[in-house]
Amino acid sequence: MLEDLAIANPRDGLALQVGHLVDFLVGDSRMLRDRIGRALPSWSPAAPGYHAVLGMHAFGLEESGQYGRAEDTARCSLDLNPRNGWSWHAVAHVMEMQDRRRDGVAWFRGDLPAWTGDSFFQVHNWWHLALFHLGLGEVDEALALFDGPIWGAKSDMAFDMVDAAALLWRLHLRGVDLGERWAPLADAYEAKIDKGTYAFDDAHAMMAFVGAGRTEAARALLDLQRQVLAGGRDNAGFVRDVGLPVMEALHAFGEGRYALTLDRLRDVRNRAARFGGSHAQRDVIDLTIIEAAARNGDLPLRDALLAERANALPV
Repeated sequence: MLEDLAIANPRDGLALQVGHLVDFLVGDSRMLRDRIGRALPSWSPAAPGYHAVLGMHAFGLEESGQYGRAEDTARCSLDLNPRNGWSWHAVAHVMEMQDRRRDGVAWFRGDLPAWTGDSFFQVHNWWHLALFHLGLGEVDEALALFDGPIWGAKSDMAFDMVDAAALLWRLHLRGVDLGERWAPLADAYEAKIDKGTYAFDDAHAMMAFVGAGRTEAARALLDLQRQVLAGGRDNAGFVRDVGLPVMEALHAFGEGRYALTLDRLRDVRNRAARFGGSHAQRDVIDLTIIEAAARNGDLPLRDALLAERANALPV
């Protein structure tokens, strides 16, 4: 319905944005790009909101692997409106995918007020900055960002909780001592997990439960996913195709059953987009496989995946 509405009314910015967000939540990278691309001929730089349309298109281009066009488009958007957080975000994704981590740190730290002031989206961009620092081995900087702008306020907003869990899990995979950081996040998830409405969020809840050692909460979350499957609502497909295997894998990882982690994640890694998120967010699946392989003594698999990652970087 949203697609047809935007085709009939390509200047309907709300229809484009809602559709774009749905494309993101279901992991449809082609539509992230093409829903906006179809509408672009009806827009011009003089039109109010054109910067937002460019920002959305930039993110769709990035998720489709068109990194040069994506960065150029996002920068054009920011020339029109320097406070467009979605465009800051699109450039960050390009730099993440190209492993340009020092560029990423400089990108965000070069103009903090532009993307942080009164911005609903700033937490996610802080998360991207933390990933850049983590990729450079700057663990203390990543922890400081977690303790400060990412989850210092202990937000109960689902997007913010996902970023918090995703960062802690990456640090956990590296063996970083996280102190008591997991517990408040697990508390927040325990207070919210009761409906099973979106498998991508629930997978991050499992990270928090495993990290905090919440055995009963983790098992209850798995039981909830089976109820979702039986219910047959929208989320059932996400759970069946990706969510449940990922949650089972994370649970197994926490119990030291690394062979089961590998079995579950290797089965879903190439279809993980079916439960939403971006390439950068879903990368946590491969990172978990690599660490599970190392802990399981499967060094050929670990080395093969590391070689795969290196070879996949753009020249």
